[in-house]
Amino acid sequence: MSENLDKSNANEAGKSKSNDSEQGLEDAVEGADEALQKAIKSDSTSPQRVQRPHSSPPRFVTVEELLETARGVTNMALAHEIVVNGDFQIKPVELPENSLKKRVKDIVHKAFWDCLSAQLSEDPPSYDHAIKLVGEIKETLLSFLLPGHTRLRNQITEVLDLDLIKQEAENGALDISKLAEFIIGMMGTLCAPARDEEVKKLKDIKEIVPLFREIFSVLDLMKVDMANFAISSIRPHLMQQSVEYERKKFQEILERQPNSLDFVTQWLEEASEDLMTQKYKHALPVGGAAAGSEDMPRLSPVAVQNYAYLKLLKWDHLQRPFPETVLMDQSRFHELQLQLEQLTILGAVLLVTFSMAAPGISSQADFAEKLKMIVKILLTDMHLPSFHLKDVLTTIGEKVCLEVSSCLSLCGSSPFTMDKETVLKGQIQAVASPDDPIRRIMESRILTFLETYLASGHQKPLPTVPGGLSPVQRELEEVAIKFARLVNYNKMVFCPYYDAILSKILVRS
Repeated sequence: MSENLDKSNANEAGKSKSNDSEQGLEDAVEGADEALQKAIKSDSTSPQRVQRPHSSPPRFVTVEELLETARGVTNMALAHEIVVNGDFQIKPVELPENSLKKRVKDIVHKAFWDCLSAQLSEDPPSYDHAIKLVGEIKETLLSFLLPGHTRLRNQITEVLDLDLIKQEAENGALDISKLAEFIIGMMGTLCAPARDEEVKKLKDIKEIVPLFREIFSVLDLMKVDMANFAISSIRPHLMQQSVEYERKKFQEILERQPNSLDFVTQWLEEASEDLMTQKYKHALPVGGAAAGSEDMPRLSPVAVQNYAYLKLLKWDHLQRPFPETVLMDQSRFHELQLQLEQLTILGAVLLVTFSMAAPGISSQADFAEKLKMIVKILLTDMHLPSFHLKDVLTTIGEKVCLEVSSCLSLCGSSPFTMDKETVLKGQIQAVASPDDPIRRIMESRILTFLETYLASGHQKPLPTVPGGLSPVQRELEEVAIKFARLVNYNKMVFCPYYDAILSKILVRS
């Protein structure tokens, strides 16, 4: 069935924190909002959208509706990313060197700190700016506290009492160094263990302006740590709620943009048509006479859905828009697609090698694993623009022949003749063509294995690996598990929409 697919193209937040810090998520994330947006965009944006089918009449929308829709998509994408990506973390914003944003930021910051330095250098010193900074630091420290941190809250409120500090400044009794010492000590209490060294370095800074600048720099990192800790704390709870949440958010988007299922409908229709064509061919009786309608097998919604997901592994991401309901996972499906393409080449090279070599050579586990690693390393950059598969396969052919000759010599077997070497090199180079029979067989068997795994309900043990794929069994099973997880989660969220669309499609078929 699968062979026709290509035709249709935290850090812990601190020594004093507990798992109750879900409440601080929103404030913490706001402090690193730009980093969040960048993370979401890099993982969920899709290539150009072209040739949108117009199953729904176009309608005009207001700017407010577009912004509201964008916010809904962003929130849904963020929740999805936290659940699906166990390694998801907010990263501190780092602007590119020599970029306009960085130059503007550096200029503004320099002007601000120069102004503070000028005020403190006056006689008597003016503490207006400094007191405002202490107020900001106070609010940041308080935002790190949990409801149970009463003693720490009282300490911060008492020592960083802005009214008292203003009175001391007016009377010339303000000791700014003493305040900085308390702030650094409190940061050491609240920071994650990973920030201990950075907080410790603050104690070595004696000048007030550079000290305040570094304090704010470390506090920004602590905000990111707090957000990541909160994310790790809510992830188990979010796992239970995310299916309903994503479905609700998508429904809101669908109500504002009624054509948000156009590409999904097209995707499922193509899968249904391809599957029906295959079943029709298989249902033809001997002699080629047309089968009666009563003899035609019926398609099940589950089979069509599974086949549709397999089509995503053969997708033309540059020319075809991705279905809306899997758009947030497009990068993940694309990554699996690239892995499978590499696995197909690897499997084909190993298959022709073991077929040409002596019968017992493939049964030597050490040699088979060594050969696989050599080919994998040479195929590592397979999907870079600078990679030329034909040239690399020529190199692989030379290397494989050397390894086979060496192994046969060590085993005392008949030497690998020049004629066999020439044939083997030619077969390996032929794998560069997508139409190569060996490559097509490997691709078909890989997709058949994935299809079988989906149909099995992802139960263990995994299905038996088809013939010829044994050398790459471990890699194939890893891909199958990742693929099934993506598919299973997507079905849980969007199954009602798929069922509604397929109920109309299958009635017509």
